[in-house]
Amino acid sequence: MLTHRLASPQAPARVVVLGAGFIGGAAADALAAEGVPVERLGRKDVDLLADGAGEALAGLLRADDVLMVVSAEAPCKNGAMLERNVRMMNAVVAALRARPVEHVIYVSSDAVYRDFDGPLTEASCAEPGALHGVMHLARERMLLDEGGVPVGILRPTLVYGAGDPHNGYGPNRFRRLAAEGKEIVLFGEGEERRDHVLVDDLAELLKRMVLQRSTGVLNGATGEVHSFRAIAEMVAAQVASPPAIKGSPRSGPMPHNGYRPFDPAATFRAFPDFRYTGLADGLALTHKRATAA
Repeated sequence: MLTHRLASPQAPARVVVLGAGFIGGAAADALAAEGVPVERLGRKDVDLLADGAGEALAGLLRADDVLMVVSAEAPCKNGAMLERNVRMMNAVVAALRARPVEHVIYVSSDAVYRDFDGPLTEASCAEPGALHGVMHLARERMLLDEGGVPVGILRPTLVYGAGDPHNGYGPNRFRRLAAEGKEIVLFGEGEERRDHVLVDDLAELLKRMVLQRSTGVLNGATGEVHSFRAIAEMVAAQVASPPAIKGSPRSGPMPHNGYRPFDPAATFRAFPDFRYTGLADGLALTHKRATAA
């Protein structure tokens, strides 16, 4: 659940976005569109794995900044990646100790939650079943326990949108395959049902969290689930020559037992006028942007 430190939105002096890639870049764009001064920091500006990274980052921060931390090596697949991600957050914590800022927003992941048969909420058990979730939960706790500043956490579920640099299974990969006229191959029959959130919606939530200096936890999830086959069919219908969609043998169990729903009520309590973009509309918007690029 979120608590707003400011009753009404107010722009900070500056927002520093650490890791302004797909999600961070969208959030930076949304804030800049509101007239908020934004500083985007990438690896070329500060390498969080380098010696002295904490000191280097501290030198770039101001006391009246809001720091948005998106930078991570993801998805975290092994112990070496876990160690590097923790080391990166150690640098952030060291910077905050040396140069405390007004507020911190951390972009985490729904992977922190234990699998559950019913809809997940912000109060659901944070007991990750994979290293990716372990990584994010550890980084959350490091900020909360050691950062010494107010922290707001956004935990998105599966994210899609134009400009995604990854080729993960789901809408983004399906769109690329369809655009190239290649068949879409599903895991199994694509029967597992998941929630997918448009990157624009996450950017809007992050902007609002910044403007009201929100603390606590919020999930970024629409509350709707769709099968991967249904998603592939929606994507295929957007191109002039729809590609074939076929299943394939599974090499293991379905992730999250094939079903991972969310209850988005906390989002609407925090931001009553906010509405998520429906999947069909989000996929259409993504296709339009991708083809126009």
